[in-house]
Amino acid sequence: MLDFDTAQARLAARGRGPAGRETAPLDALPGRVLAADIHAVLDLPPADNSAMDGYALRAADAATPGATLPVQQRCFAGQTPDPLLPGQAIRLFTGSVIPAGADTVVMQEDCREEDGRVTILTSPPPGQHIRRRGEDMSAERLVLGQGTLLGAGHIAVLASQGYDRAPVFPRLKIGILTTGDELVPPGQPLPPAAIHNSNAPMLASLCIGLGAAAPLLRHARDDADATCQALAELNESCDLVLSVGGASVGEKDLVKPAIETLGGTLDLWRVRMKPGKPVALAELKGRPLVCLPGNPSSAFAVFTLLVSPLIRSLQGRRDVLPPIRRGILDITRPVGGDRDDFLRIQAAQGAAGLPRLTPHTQQSSGAMSSLAWAHGLARIPAGARLEAGAEVDWMALSDWLV
Repeated sequence: MLDFDTAQARLAARGRGPAGRETAPLDALPGRVLAADIHAVLDLPPADNSAMDGYALRAADAATPGATLPVQQRCFAGQTPDPLLPGQAIRLFTGSVIPAGADTVVMQEDCREEDGRVTILTSPPPGQHIRRRGEDMSAERLVLGQGTLLGAGHIAVLASQGYDRAPVFPRLKIGILTTGDELVPPGQPLPPAAIHNSNAPMLASLCIGLGAAAPLLRHARDDADATCQALAELNESCDLVLSVGGASVGEKDLVKPAIETLGGTLDLWRVRMKPGKPVALAELKGRPLVCLPGNPSSAFAVFTLLVSPLIRSLQGRRDVLPPIRRGILDITRPVGGDRDDFLRIQAAQGAAGLPRLTPHTQQSSGAMSSLAWAHGLARIPAGARLEAGAEVDWMALSDWLV
């Protein structure tokens, strides 16, 4: 078996970023990956402006507390003020342009205005409450880099620079193949010994959550020809194919032979992790194919930890491996074994600054209730035997499934 870290690195490195690009309007950008660097074309702020509601003046004119100055003008945001006359003040508001000649702003709480004159209660230092031109973004500066996964903050930056669209990579096309005579689609009656196919909708949802296009789904009976045909169709239409089940060594594990029949090659097979040992990475006609274990919790863990970095790489993202957090195990008995064990956990506020990680009571590969419950996966290194209070790595689903 291949160790987990090597397997993860190999899948992350297998993704080749997309060659094409397209242009999308602002309202279609959330969840897309930027296909080119974006530079500022404007200074922001475009001029020195006030960070407060208050009065613009010369600091020297209010060097003595209690100085009283005539109010020369009232100027709102969007209006151009007159140059400030010596010994006077201009009433302005947040975002108002600083008038020529003014070098500071006194906020209104430190002033008292009456009969067209303002008394400055506190002597201001020069430069107070002034936002300088270009201090946020300056023209020609790089503001967004290629490979950025776009969200609301990035779209705000684009809009502030006047961009109404941006270049993005095409959405990744993923095919999902489930196998097995025992699987029945949800919504259909269950014959004896059958179960509903939960892997297909689960994996489709995970792919969409990562920004891929709606996956192409196929199901193959336990038949060599049907498995080959389904794999070939998906490989022809998709950038990445995920197969679920049928990749072990049983009599009806037909995916691995189908890959070989179609001329594919295996890069890795079986990983020293729990859940998820029977996982394979293959290449078929230049495209990656990942074989996931059939148990839903195993498929979920493998997708999260091994497939999601591959998907981000194929999407052309800059950040392929999300952050790894630290936490404290809250367990009632020692944990650990001969494989890296990834426990489904919930994280709660801890006393020492690190979160307290509580494992679900059911860690079986087939137990799906824990998937709806879990906040993340805590890693118990192979060969370790950890007690309550041990500090461990954990992967938050909120980090790894976006």
